[in-house]
Amino acid sequence: MRPLEDARVIAIEQYAAGPFGSVQLADLGADIIKIEDPASGGDIGRYVPPLQEGEDSLFFETFNRNKRSVGLDLKAPAGRAVFEDLVRVSDAVYSNLRGDVPHDLRITYADLEHLNERIVCCTLTGFGTTGPRRSEPGYDYFLQGIAGWMDITGEPSGPPTKSGLSLVDYSAGLVAAVAMLTGIHAARRDGVGMDCDLSLFDTALAMLTYPAIWHLNSAFTPTRTHHSAHPSLVPFQAFQTRDAWIVVGCPKEKFWLRLVNAIGLPELATDPRFSTFADRRDHAEALLPVLESVFAARTASEWLDILGAAGVPCSPVNTVAEALRDEQTAARGMIVETEHPRFGTIGQLRSPVRVGAAEPVYRRAPLRGEHRDDVLRDLLGYDDSRIAELRAGGAFGQAG
Repeated sequence: MRPLEDARVIAIEQYAAGPFGSVQLADLGADIIKIEDPASGGDIGRYVPPLQEGEDSLFFETFNRNKRSVGLDLKAPAGRAVFEDLVRVSDAVYSNLRGDVPHDLRITYADLEHLNERIVCCTLTGFGTTGPRRSEPGYDYFLQGIAGWMDITGEPSGPPTKSGLSLVDYSAGLVAAVAMLTGIHAARRDGVGMDCDLSLFDTALAMLTYPAIWHLNSAFTPTRTHHSAHPSLVPFQAFQTRDAWIVVGCPKEKFWLRLVNAIGLPELATDPRFSTFADRRDHAEALLPVLESVFAARTASEWLDILGAAGVPCSPVNTVAEALRDEQTAARGMIVETEHPRFGTIGQLRSPVRVGAAEPVYRRAPLRGEHRDDVLRDLLGYDDSRIAELRAGGAFGQAG
């Protein structure tokens, strides 16, 4: 069996943050039953361009492989009845909605414990289910601004800058996956479920880590740094070579000694201005122009060979295309393929979560409502008359 093959999660999710968390569990074998609202056309991720046709998009494929889809109107009594039957046979109800919606939709533990005492109700929202922002929508870009990320990203002379990736979304999804697994473990051990209240805001704030701790306990104020330099270690930043950018870092004193010898300036090792971490930080304005001039004299490939041979931590600054072609990408089997009726063979990135020796199985993302009959008949045991009754009651939307 795959590691999570005995776990079942009802996912009321959309876009990226929620689905990114549950797809990690799906890749590990969990049965993720994705509830899609028939009235709205399902997960909005289905309609995100580019590479989008009809109800299919490669954006949606990214976050929803290995899941099952059921179209269900949770606001219709008939749809609610199906949902409650699913709760009875599941381990968790997982959602990423606005903070006030889980209560309104009646998907908290207090709402569902009478159906399944061990159910874990995991809500991932923009700002959590408490506080003055609880009813505000939360999007990654906004959270990078609110949580201070943009203020410390980019060049000092430039504007506040967001990450090129939706890192708050993805990090919060992983936090939710950890919380959900923790809740399921505790519920199986103790026989009692719980609420898990996660938010993009909490995640983004927690990821401020040591700059925030420095600020809370001293006069330190995090600021943007030139060429993406580390806030305290010098040198540890991007350098422009003759033809491209590279990253060079000295997170240990031994690397500093290796660096100065590798670049042909051993005298820097005995210069009292640069003797320690603190000295180099205090005299960065004197040291960095020297290093920048040295690195500009050769190509990126030459420097990576020289520094690599000397044991100095360094890397290229790859494009996305170069990263996907990197030999380590191939060696780790990070690119996998799935087959899709509209897009044909799709290249995907495998989950970074590796558990045990067995290779995971990857299946394309579901078509909207594709697994309704499988779930209703095989999992819940509904017969034709019951399904017809539910259809007439609007459980599956107007078209049924």
